[in-house]
Amino acid sequence: MESAPQHNTFDAFIAHWAQERPDAIAFEQVDETVTFAQLDEMTRCMIGVFENHGIAKGDRIAWLGKNRIIFYAMFLAAARMGAVMAPIGWRLAPPEVAYILKDTGAKLMITGVGFADVVAKLAPEIAATVTIIEEPEMYAEIEAASPAEFTPSQPDDPVLQLYTSGTTGNPKGAELSNAGLVALRNSSKAAGDPWNAPGPEDCMLVAMPCAHIGGTGIVIASIANGIRAIIQEEFEPGAFLKGITAGATQSFIVPAALQMVIQHPNAKDTDFSGVKYIMYGAAPMPLELLKEAVRTMPQAGFLQVFGMTETCGTVTLLRPEDHTLEGNERMRSVGKAMPGTDIRIFDEDSNEVPRGTIGEIVVKSPSNMIGYWNLPDATKSTIRDGWLYTGDAAIMDDDGYIYIQDRIKDMIISGGENVYPAQVEGAIYGHRDVAEVAVIGVPDDTWGEAVKACIVPKPGHELDPDSVIAHAREQLAGFKVPKSVDVIEVMPRNPSGKILRRQLRAPYWEGQERQVN
Repeated sequence: MESAPQHNTFDAFIAHWAQERPDAIAFEQVDETVTFAQLDEMTRCMIGVFENHGIAKGDRIAWLGKNRIIFYAMFLAAARMGAVMAPIGWRLAPPEVAYILKDTGAKLMITGVGFADVVAKLAPEIAATVTIIEEPEMYAEIEAASPAEFTPSQPDDPVLQLYTSGTTGNPKGAELSNAGLVALRNSSKAAGDPWNAPGPEDCMLVAMPCAHIGGTGIVIASIANGIRAIIQEEFEPGAFLKGITAGATQSFIVPAALQMVIQHPNAKDTDFSGVKYIMYGAAPMPLELLKEAVRTMPQAGFLQVFGMTETCGTVTLLRPEDHTLEGNERMRSVGKAMPGTDIRIFDEDSNEVPRGTIGEIVVKSPSNMIGYWNLPDATKSTIRDGWLYTGDAAIMDDDGYIYIQDRIKDMIISGGENVYPAQVEGAIYGHRDVAEVAVIGVPDDTWGEAVKACIVPKPGHELDPDSVIAHAREQLAGFKVPKSVDVIEVMPRNPSGKILRRQLRAPYWEGQERQVN
């Protein structure tokens, strides 16, 4: 049976596996399965449905829902014809959903089961610009459609638009291309890396959210390699363990979720012997947790991965051979550059710093995004002379291992979810008792970091922390809402008036080796 090819469009991959492994399962979710032959026909029918709704090459299609087979199939159908899929995080509050939907300019949005309430809360002027179809109705339209003829998209065409917030607080749509999404998987396979050359018996377990590169990227890997993907609607540790029992050999997971898996009561009775590789990332991994994971699954190869939405995911790897049961210094790193990437550490003048010196991680890679949707200035400030500036401060040692120290930008990572202080601050500022607010991340044993708001009350006002938290919850996704509030007398600022977040953070991070948990 032919091994995974080095194609650079999803149309080519689907056509290839429909020919080579027509009866092999591509997707499995509860009682639903889709073979590669069925996926080929299903996506062709979807293209016909999209065209019936006026979708052409370059148009955006939005998805609001959890991980579902229909989403991944729609993404692949859109990619085949050159339309762009834009999944929206299902945990977001209605105003956040509305902002992203409006920004995409999508003509069509498909919603998963259970999201009618969110749609009902969208502003009428936004809802009026887009056709909204619920998942059952979409399935009915697909069933009634015939496979469509289409002109395949090209390698450099955008096919996926994932939203990542910036320090301004407004989400930005990163445009990712056919070729960019598979470039480093192809390079890694060519380099002989076994985790990117699975056999037909292998299986991906998909539990991270589809609106994140971790949740869609792992499906891209399964499609590129022509193997089965077990789709789970959302992460739940007991279900994750069942996925392993059902034959999953690889998965990607964030540290907070991995902790829940290995500490789950059913973990001790779970047979992990079939697990070949566990990829972890999206947030720093505590060394003690990593050691516990290695002890729990000693036969599995652990791979720490570092990357961004803007780099189509993984650009560094800490390889299995660098993981030991007793722990070692390299397990504190995010590994070395993936084959096909050039990673360096720059100072603020864009000069490479000596090894062992802190600076900003910059990436030159065929996987770098096309740019931010409709934001040319933001694109130019992020990609300069072919280098993508990550905003992460790190040290590279003499062997090329990268050790992240802090974030140049103020982003907080809580349970693998990105939280940007400016957006949370914007939601809190409207509270009647708040004069000034700064949001910081503080250590949290479960989530890595927890969101904390530091607030100066208005003169003569008494601030109720619970009231602030309730106010934020009305406007923000739950993972962005502050878990705690500190009332302070004065906001620390530098001479130019910028809030000194590091000064606010410092007391909580005393004794920590680095300013990320």
